[in-house]
Amino acid sequence: MSNELRQKAIRMLARREHTRAELARKLAAHGTPEEIAAVLAEMQATQLQSDSRAAESYVRSHASRLGASRLRQNLKTRGVTGELIDVQLAPGSLPDELERARVVWRKKFPEAPSDAQEWARQARFLQSRGFASDVIRRLLKEPAGATD
Repeated sequence: MSNELRQKAIRMLARREHTRAELARKLAAHGTPEEIAAVLAEMQATQLQSDSRAAESYVRSHASRLGASRLRQNLKTRGVTGELIDVQLAPGSLPDELERARVVWRKKFPEAPSDAQEWARQARFLQSRGFASDVIRRLLKEPAGATD
């Protein structure tokens, strides 16, 4: 096993948690598949790399800005398994989706939508952040006084 490859993996993990798939992708240009597999196995065996920790870290740092569906998609893209995603996004493990959407919405928009076009623009923004349609409808249909 290449010591240089091992050092690259350790440097990446020192910056932030990575999933096994992310590390494999980043190391692909620096070694053979066999060397990479050996380094990844060592990183997992010594607990330097953990998909569970990587998923938890990602959710913790992004949950305040993203809805559950966007978090789920981003975790899949990072190579996290479906079961692990379900554990991280289990009901009760995140703050209320409506409250998170309200915080994101307030930072972006100073006031409630005044017409259908503005309503659609604000709804698209929240949808792009991964908030569910029912949450968006509830948030944007609230009377202006209820959001203060």
